[in-house]
Amino acid sequence: MNYDGVEILFAEDSIDDATLTIRALTKSGFTNKLHHVKDGAEALDFIYCRGIYASRNINEKPKLLLLDLKMPKLTGMQVLEKVKLDPGYKSIPVVILTSSNEDPDVKKCYALGANSYIVKPVDSNKFFNAIKEIGMYWMIINEPAH
Repeated sequence: MNYDGVEILFAEDSIDDATLTIRALTKSGFTNKLHHVKDGAEALDFIYCRGIYASRNINEKPKLLLLDLKMPKLTGMQVLEKVKLDPGYKSIPVVILTSSNEDPDVKKCYALGANSYIVKPVDSNKFFNAIKEIGMYWMIINEPAH
């Protein structure tokens, strides 16, 4: 598979949430190349071109990371911490997209360098609109670091 030009790396272990998110971005008219991974370890493998992603171009960094918090192998918080501590990757915006609105999670994610923390709405229409706004802001309106 060709991973060149991936602009959004989306780490989400729930297939239902992943499908809804991808559908919402697609229906919103976003054509940005997105790659979905199912756990935190795979997210880091993708970012650092390891394992099945070893042939990926290390110079092509995602423009946005969408991370669920509660994933197997490595949590979204662990991925966030690793990326934000790495000088070569810390400028990549990281949006936490999770069902947890627990105060300690929110505070810790921001302390680790998250750019945004969004609690997944239960209502599917609200979820769709939240995803649409995420895509609009981070991929079109936001001016990334150069």
